[in-house]
Amino acid sequence: MPCTSSRGTGVLNRVVSAGVVEIELPLRDEVIARLEMGEMCHLSGVIYTARDAAHKRMVEALELQEALPFDVQGEVVYYVGPTPPKPGAVIGSAGPTTSGRMDVYTPRILEAGLKGMIGKAGRSRPVVDAIVKYGCVYFAAVGGTAALLSRSIKKVEMIAYEDLGTEAIRKLWVERFPAVVAIDCHGNNIFEEGFKEYAAE
Repeated sequence: MPCTSSRGTGVLNRVVSAGVVEIELPLRDEVIARLEMGEMCHLSGVIYTARDAAHKRMVEALELQEALPFDVQGEVVYYVGPTPPKPGAVIGSAGPTTSGRMDVYTPRILEAGLKGMIGKAGRSRPVVDAIVKYGCVYFAAVGGTAALLSRSIKKVEMIAYEDLGTEAIRKLWVERFPAVVAIDCHGNNIFEEGFKEYAAE
């Protein structure tokens, strides 16, 4: 469902500290409605990894009315294919994948109930429209900080499509995972706004 402003109402699983929005996952509609493009956030809780191959399988499952590998309601997917961990580490390098690779599949998965995505770079118009229609949010992780991001990941569990190797679906427990609100549920788009500001100069 589309989000509506809920500023000043309810008890939310978000706290603003030193200018950073601290969010406890899974995402709630009230929290999504209050997020604004450009806000720096720390995400804590569970997120799931999935890239294009996993997205393709998930959409195929939805079309066949089969169960998905995890209940997507209110969940967040991180577009990442982590490298193998070094001895003693939980996970290897875990930087974001370019999100456009998932665009063809994303609207259908948002329709199914997914609420958040983490990746890098912009999204297609159909994806932005779906974000608004279903009341979702797209976060941008900072590219080039894969090692830093991996330190926010405290536990990893393989849950589906193990044959896909690095593109298998994994369940990640994260603490204060850094991300920026790139597209909020009202359709405000940091990539478009940045271009407009550049063009105005």
